[in-house]
Amino acid sequence: MKIEDYITINPKVCHGQPCFKGTRIMVYLVLELLEAGQRPEEILKTYPALNIDSIKAVLHFAAELIKTEEYTTLLPAA
Repeated sequence: MKIEDYITINPKVCHGQPCFKGTRIMVYLVLELLEAGQRPEEILKTYPALNIDSIKAVLHFAAELIKTEEYTTLLPAA
């Protein structure tokens, strides 16, 4: 899966937040809905511009970020 087929980052759209291509639906919103327990089918009803591959792409995007970033702010204080 190519993330760039589904997600775009443009400083002129939604303040540079990652969005689904061709929309102003921000990636974090879908992640928060999944975290809250919404099923993908429910999300797709609310956002018909998306499809199941969009949701797979957002999970892949999040996983790639976690693999490549440092998280020193999440470490317990020494």
